[in-house]
Amino acid sequence: MISSHDSHHILRPAGAGSQASPESPQNAALDAPLHWEGRAILLVDLDAFFASVEQLDHPDWRGRPVIVGGSADRRGVVSTASYEARAFGVHSAMAATVARRLCPDAIWTSGHYDRYREMSQTVMAIMRDESPFLQQVSIDEAFLDVTPGAFGTESPVEVARRIQKRVDELGVTCSVGLGASKTVAKVASEENKPHGITVVYPGRQRAFLAPLPIARMSGIGPASQKALHRFGITTLGDVADADEGVLRQVFGKNAQLMRARCMGADTDPVVYEGEPAKSVSNEISFATDLTNRADIEAALATVAAKVGRRLRMNGLEASTVTLKVRLSNLAVRTAQQQLSEPCADEYVFAPVLYALLDKVWAPGTALRLVGMAASRFDGAAPQQASLFDDEEPASTADDATVQGRQRNRMAQEQVRAGLTKATDIVRDRFGEGAVQFGRELRTKGNLTGTTSKNPADYKNPR
Repeated sequence: MISSHDSHHILRPAGAGSQASPESPQNAALDAPLHWEGRAILLVDLDAFFASVEQLDHPDWRGRPVIVGGSADRRGVVSTASYEARAFGVHSAMAATVARRLCPDAIWTSGHYDRYREMSQTVMAIMRDESPFLQQVSIDEAFLDVTPGAFGTESPVEVARRIQKRVDELGVTCSVGLGASKTVAKVASEENKPHGITVVYPGRQRAFLAPLPIARMSGIGPASQKALHRFGITTLGDVADADEGVLRQVFGKNAQLMRARCMGADTDPVVYEGEPAKSVSNEISFATDLTNRADIEAALATVAAKVGRRLRMNGLEASTVTLKVRLSNLAVRTAQQQLSEPCADEYVFAPVLYALLDKVWAPGTALRLVGMAASRFDGAAPQQASLFDDEEPASTADDATVQGRQRNRMAQEQVRAGLTKATDIVRDRFGEGAVQFGRELRTKGNLTGTTSKNPADYKNPR
């Protein structure tokens, strides 16, 4: 199908559904794309990515409902469902128990993360061939700035077509949105899934967005939708035209930003990979709530190790550690600690997390998730006393004692550094599961099996 709309074009490759005749006015317009003036942003979204890779690697699964996700018996959730499974109402983030009830004959797999990472990196390389200005937002989704003149002179429409064709050749498909802003590109990418290209030419973004329901806009969640509905605001065009006071009641200080986004007038840049990350994080969900402190500390040590490794992989050191926990009633609590100096060492992070745990958890309270974020990579950590400084005051410790403690500390740090380096080398060569400590084995049996789409979870070491 190739169709034309007043505000945008939808393109489909040959063989992807019914098509307009080659002589149709719509095809003539799309075969000779309009001249593009100004910014051009692509959003490439891989269609049902995890499930599509599984169907590619298991030919007998093609055409059948496939669900990638955690176990229905261990409080797992759906990571990705094939379009065959979606026909039964299954969708990402759905509880696995619900998905199993809706589609009892589906093929279930917990996923093959290295394979998804490999395919994702291949797709990102295809995109980088077109422009260096790439921002990967998840393992299956990325923005690309293809503004004419910034890196090339070719029509952005042709760039979108070429990317989609090269992805097709890998054995999976993608949907592409093209517009003058990231917001328009994102919304457009969802307009014609799977395997479509939706083009919103500069100057047409407001007409494209206006009739769409408010739920289509990122940042307008259920609570905001409910508040807007009370004012009779149901479309993105309504938001764009709404009274300033109304928008302030709903969005607070973000009122103008949301109006601009609903008009397609936002100017957020593509934050390409050459720019530093703001934080590195990891979290673990449990199939059975944890109440024992030793089990919780083992899980915290595991997330600390994962964050430390990712920091080292990217040449980063963090100055701030944030602990996150989710209680059995789904309430989320966080606590934060500044470090005395930046580092990428899980042996420093873990004791900090243990101390922060006392601020957000009481013995016996059930936890269903723990997580850690490391941030502040500018190297400007505020200087403060360590939480774990157990040295005697200088007035009561003689020089020999102080020097002895310093030597012991340096020796311990050298041993830790050697251990960390050795495990990094083994994991770089043989994979993340090649080395496992007791803390990881203690936690491993209580995971939900749900697959993350965080791009940091799929990066290779540099």
